Amino acid sequence: MGDRLDEYRRKRDASRTPEPVPDGPLPRGRDDTFVIQQHHARRLHWDLRLERGGVLVSWAVPRGLPRDPKTNHLAVHTEDHPLEYANFAGVIPAGEYGGGRMLIYDRGTYTTEKWRDDEVIVVFDGARTKGRYVLFQTRGKDWMVHRMDPPDPSWTPMPDQLRPMLPEPATRLPRPESAWGFEMRWPGVRALAQVSGGRLRLFSAGGADFTDDHPRIKPLGEELAPAEVVLDGHVTPLGGGAVYLVFDVLWLDGRLTIELPYRDRRELLESLAIAGPHWQTPPYFPGAGRDALTASRDQGLPGVVAKRLDSPYRPGERSRDWRKLS
Repeated sequence: MGDRLDEYRRKRDASRTPEPVPDGPLPRGRDDTFVIQQHHARRLHWDLRLERGGVLVSWAVPRGLPRDPKTNHLAVHTEDHPLEYANFAGVIPAGEYGGGRMLIYDRGTYTTEKWRDDEVIVVFDGARTKGRYVLFQTRGKDWMVHRMDPPDPSWTPMPDQLRPMLPEPATRLPRPESAWGFEMRWPGVRALAQVSGGRLRLFSAGGADFTDDHPRIKPLGEELAPAEVVLDGHVTPLGGGAVYLVFDVLWLDGRLTIELPYRDRRELLESLAIAGPHWQTPPYFPGAGRDALTASRDQGLPGVVAKRLDSPYRPGERSRDWRKLS
């Protein structure tokens, strides 16, 4: 059998890439280490690497490991990597094989239940990844990865086709203002966003997928990775282009958040730090309705939306907990 790192070395020039390109015989480990790297290459994906026989046996997983046992994800078998790669994080220069930013998403230990040329069953024990998984070959380098045990009891799958909550029209600011938060009303189209595996999909209020109409907003999915989230907002014309203005989070990393109070959902939203050339989180103004309404008029906006700070999110409902004013 030839050197298991021949293909790896052939694809890399040690003088041009910061990746480890070791010489000499393969080291021996305990065959119990794994690493998952988040790879911002031409297309975002995650690299799963399992220590085996002195190398890291590797698969590129475009959408990451599934947490839902009802879902299988594609895993493309790639060349073996050196054990030193388990600690690699950095930027592979443009033009080099796999060019792009590499981050360590998770690492830890695993136990092997089965290891065959076409099927691998392992149990992960990492900081972020735990559970029993099977990788099985479907054709050539194409494999699938499947979670074999149930997810954590607190985990819920991403909700499909939620409808946005709607405000009631109002003619005056609600009282007391201290119980309410105030947002600008924006022109444009209401849009719910689903982000999973670094990919973003935009849905209209009626449930139509219009992601492809806004290619400049699509990179938000990669920007948020590895977070998985359902967002509510507006696609608004600003500065000669479309910008996704996000004002609510409905599900985040396996947790349905619609029952949380509005103020808590805003805190979660702020933690995502959504700020970029074609996506923003506009501020809201707790207890400052008059100031918000004045600012809206000064900017030539349609008005404000008042939202009770203690209100849950009611998908598809029009509620007095949200009120729109001009």
